[in-house]
Amino acid sequence: MSKRSTQITLSIMALLTLVVFLTGCGQSAQRPGQESERVTVMLDWYPNTNHTGLYTAIKRGYFAAEGLEVEVVQSGESGVEQAVGSGRVDFGFSSQEQATYAMAEGVPIVSIAALMQHNTSAFASLKESGIESIKDFEGKRYGGWGSPSEAAVIKAIMEKHGTDFSKLEMITLGQADFFATIGREADIEWIYYGWDGVEAERRGVDLNVIFLKDLDPVFDYYAPLMITSRQMIEHHPDKVKRFLRALARGYADALSDPEAGAAILLEYAPELNPDLVRNSQAYLAKVDQQDQAEGRPYWGYQNREVWARNSQWLYENGLIARPIDVDQAFTNDFLPGAEAQ
Repeated sequence: MSKRSTQITLSIMALLTLVVFLTGCGQSAQRPGQESERVTVMLDWYPNTNHTGLYTAIKRGYFAAEGLEVEVVQSGESGVEQAVGSGRVDFGFSSQEQATYAMAEGVPIVSIAALMQHNTSAFASLKESGIESIKDFEGKRYGGWGSPSEAAVIKAIMEKHGTDFSKLEMITLGQADFFATIGREADIEWIYYGWDGVEAERRGVDLNVIFLKDLDPVFDYYAPLMITSRQMIEHHPDKVKRFLRALARGYADALSDPEAGAAILLEYAPELNPDLVRNSQAYLAKVDQQDQAEGRPYWGYQNREVWARNSQWLYENGLIARPIDVDQAFTNDFLPGAEAQ
């Protein structure tokens, strides 16, 4: 998901703060004699292609087959991590960075699945700006959402590349539309390529793109990922397994047949641009194929080194007050692929 909306107006986003989708859609199959259990899943932003696997699993009855009735809710002001940690919702979409901040503050959450193996976020600028490397950031305007970690990451990257951070003007844009602000209010912005990058291709907007994962392995973290609470893991481990079993099936379907996945997402979120959704889903399918080609053991897998590397960097740069226990931060134990090995 992009840090800025590209297609949804503020009025639509306001509507999406309500509960928007319930499971079912005519799918009611479940195991004989098993009562349906309600579970809630919180999105990290408005519905987009990062969530297609969830909606595919709902549409095709995979959760119902596991005896689960899924309610999807939009993220509130307190954030996904707090909502999951407090038990107000059962599962939620997050990112490794945001989850680490929450864990360092004592929020009892655990990452249970990584949707992709690599960070697809990037610094983007218009081709005409001539910003082709980090050294070109000097004398330019960076437009962001205004978090302290954002500035710290950019400062560290610029210093590593021998560039003076003080010569970059930092401008807070919040959740402004990337295409309305790039080249006007800001020269550089931080995007998720699978959404804003794909949309730029669709619009014929030429961008210079610098992927964070190519700058330093420490920034190649998991985004997005699925989290739950420690209480859920301790008291309802079977529910976590059933939830991930259905979710993995949904993502397998959506990534192996991106056209069908895009169509399902558009059923649940018809306000999205159909061409953008189809192109974005195709892009994510290619990313997933690359993950498999690189030897990913199974969908959802998380590598301890990825967690240790980024959390240590956050601590050393003063972004978290204390180190997190990496071995308690994530688990692969509930993934269906892990069970098969």
